[in-house]
Amino acid sequence: MKTASKPAAPPPTAVRPVEAPRPGPAGRPLRRRLADQTGAYAFLLGGLLCFALFSWYPAIRAVVIAFQKYTPGAEPEWVGTANFTRVFADPEFAAAWRNTLTFTLLALLVGFAVPFALALVLNELRHAKAFFRVVVYLPVMIPPVVSALLWKWFYDPGAGLANEALRFLNLPTSNWSNGADTALVSLVLVATWANLGGTVLIYLAALQSIPGELYEAAELDGANIWQRIRHVTIPQTRFVILMLMLLQIIATMQVFTEPFVITGGGPENATVTVLYLIYKYAFLYNDFGGACALSVMLLLLLSAFSAVYLRLTRSGEEAS
Repeated sequence: MKTASKPAAPPPTAVRPVEAPRPGPAGRPLRRRLADQTGAYAFLLGGLLCFALFSWYPAIRAVVIAFQKYTPGAEPEWVGTANFTRVFADPEFAAAWRNTLTFTLLALLVGFAVPFALALVLNELRHAKAFFRVVVYLPVMIPPVVSALLWKWFYDPGAGLANEALRFLNLPTSNWSNGADTALVSLVLVATWANLGGTVLIYLAALQSIPGELYEAAELDGANIWQRIRHVTIPQTRFVILMLMLLQIIATMQVFTEPFVITGGGPENATVTVLYLIYKYAFLYNDFGGACALSVMLLLLLSAFSAVYLRLTRSGEEAS
């Protein structure tokens, strides 16, 4: 009688040694982690101190002085809203806000159309793209005061380059920055030229991110160049356009260099802006309370536009 044979035992498997876990960030020595974090926070602290000293403290101090009668060397006196009441009653107050809002509106109309058109042209170029980008961006590299002085010479009603060019073309000359009805428009042209390059490059980057298949499909549907711009280019870049418009509003409402250097706020207060009026209150009238009251008004308005800008950028990041 046969007995059942035992099943063969499986061959022994090689036992692999267990590797020790590699030390991760949490496994590093505590002293090393503290040293790394201390260095990072030290660099961060330097930036925070600079912001606190040169941005936050002056802003908070200006808000406090707006409610005080402040004279250098004397004890500040709390006057409540008297500074705001006095500023409101100033005839230059209405003129400054009217000029600032008009300047902003004109700068939006000119500063939106011209850079966008130049970006479209540069995007279609096949040769010398780098050269023309440098030419367009060149005004941004010129210091603002130098640029304003250059345009002041251009606008000279006598031998200025602008009127000389008009005489060469047998066209009537203009008073440019010396005329009450043309001074503000002249400053808008200066500001548009000086800030053109950065806006053009941003628009150009947005245009180059548009998929080429959209233009090919539009061409197959028989769309001409204007229809492609209207139905493809503008919808695809509307977020960038809106962001730049908000940033331009914030920047142009703080215009100061052009009226200060070229026109001095004249003629007949035609180019007095809010920021230039703040300068006059502080350094010509020695009225720091009124200057800070105006600054608080401008701060509140620009904060509203900044809040809209931050909201839209956050919505754009969430959508992407």
